[in-house]
Amino acid sequence: MQKEKGNVSVTTENIFPIIRQWLYSDRDIFLRELVSNASDAIEKLRRLVGVGETTLPEDEAYAVHVRYDKKKGVLSVEDNGIGMTADEVKKYINQIAFSGAMDFVEKYKNKNIDTAGIIGHFGLGFYSAFMVADSVRIDTRSWQPDAEAVHWLSKDGIAYEMGESDRTERGSVVTLQLSDDGKELMEKEGVESILRKYCAFMPYPIYFVDVAEEKKADKKKKADSEETAEEESAPKPVNETSPLWLKAPKDCTDEEYKAFYRDTFMDFREPLFWIHLNMDYPFNLKGILYFPRTDNSYESLEGRIKVFYNQVFVADNVKEILPEFLFLLRGCVDCPDLPLNVSRSFLQNDSYVQKLSQHIIRKVADKLQSLFESDRDAYAGYWKDIGVFVKYGCLRDEKFYDRVKDVLLFPSVGGGFRVMSELNDKTLYTPDPRQQVVYINRAKEKGLQVAILDHELDNHFMSFIEYKNKDIHFLRVDASLEGETANDDQELLQSLETLFRKATGDEKLKLKMLAMGADALPALIEESEESRRMEEMRKQFQRMSPEGGGTDDLFPVDLTLVLNTDHPAVARLRAADAEEERVQTVARHLYDMARLGHGTLDADGMAAFLARSATLLGEWQV
Repeated sequence: MQKEKGNVSVTTENIFPIIRQWLYSDRDIFLRELVSNASDAIEKLRRLVGVGETTLPEDEAYAVHVRYDKKKGVLSVEDNGIGMTADEVKKYINQIAFSGAMDFVEKYKNKNIDTAGIIGHFGLGFYSAFMVADSVRIDTRSWQPDAEAVHWLSKDGIAYEMGESDRTERGSVVTLQLSDDGKELMEKEGVESILRKYCAFMPYPIYFVDVAEEKKADKKKKADSEETAEEESAPKPVNETSPLWLKAPKDCTDEEYKAFYRDTFMDFREPLFWIHLNMDYPFNLKGILYFPRTDNSYESLEGRIKVFYNQVFVADNVKEILPEFLFLLRGCVDCPDLPLNVSRSFLQNDSYVQKLSQHIIRKVADKLQSLFESDRDAYAGYWKDIGVFVKYGCLRDEKFYDRVKDVLLFPSVGGGFRVMSELNDKTLYTPDPRQQVVYINRAKEKGLQVAILDHELDNHFMSFIEYKNKDIHFLRVDASLEGETANDDQELLQSLETLFRKATGDEKLKLKMLAMGADALPALIEESEESRRMEEMRKQFQRMSPEGGGTDDLFPVDLTLVLNTDHPAVARLRAADAEEERVQTVARHLYDMARLGHGTLDADGMAAFLARSATLLGEWQV
């Protein structure tokens, strides 16, 4: 062909700077685009072969080869796919807005070729290469028997030259002379790591060759004698062409699911269980979602749900498809019908996506329900790991709550669980069974169960449950002490209140008296549920705005000292002279003992309590 020069035809003014700088969010994504285009080219050829349009040599295998020469700063991506003629290069490369995939679909739509799943946007994807390259060259030869090989070269993505190529094989090779930025990216990220990030499950084998390493291997091979030379092993692709989600669930073993989880997420703790998504209607959707083991601490959510488009990685944690609470899971989701924009990185706003999201949420909820119904003991055993996820999901999505509300579990002190239908308007709970053991034992003596709600999310979760269920109300186990009231003698109550305020230095201290039994402690602290929840809000406010300050007055702590009138020490205190120093010492000691049991005695208070205990013991007479 005659040598040709010209400028790329751009259908929108100044579109190339947009493509180069803003269409793609990450520079390393160019490699996904080039390899995806190579995979598309092979897929087109495979389908032509399938309907007899062309044939291949029996020993030829489809493959993509990526070569990196660090010394020369050159990166190339080669395929043995459909290739292009000179006219097709002009059409698909020189006219950026023209989609080679759409043209292929239109051309062969009446020839019984399955055209679903061909990604396309070759021109736009190809031009992402200029984000990292000073120049880009294409050498291509079409599958058509009489087609001549052609090359295309551009240094800026605008001006180009075309001419003959010395390529003899069918397919295309795209060669990048990397820019300084491109070389830095390859040095920092590494070509192979980028391939594993974006191309781990592409449908055709991808082989990576580091030219420097290849030369070292060749030298070693030459240096070895025939007797000592090791048997050469076949190169291995960097990708898995048949990911597990493509198999029917009935054909997958538990060990395969676990191995796929380990290899994909590098988590060597076995997952608790999983959901295999496999459907063709009303959505074309495949994937596997795993419920991981967790210690309920905050782990990075990066890369937990990987979204694919016909095995091509699109992005992590696409919130349009999967709501945020599902990011606590791990998994891969392949949606061939996603309405992607040309960069494949972002979803267009589409009702299909919303319906797809709701479907995935429903499948997760259905899995939880089926586990609960089929093996409640096993489900209860999972709760420590999945409880935070389920609660967070309820808070974030009311439809999810409506589906799982009957399988919410509330673990009880001493073992066992309750479901929500077993709760009432005075459901006792504790955030710390060991710290609040005094109160828990009192509840047990009265035959009451105490739920364990020990995650910081539970403050919101309880309020949400109360909002959704008017007949359920949560009370912390120290919020309402039961016993026969002994506040009839208002003069005595006022006298004791004065004593304890003077002994503690707290002029706002509230006091009440209850007959709680001679075996109970002489004094306990009662904290109102409303006060406690407001205190939690204050702490969260301070975490969000540490320099805000001034919130203590907005959320005052409402504590009441409860004296047990059945205890001998309290009985003696009632008859003692409130002005005596020893009486005030005992009053302070009873107050600190109550704070110790309540968990609100600070370090200084503990030191004073221990010193006072030693003094009182020293005065003890046998």
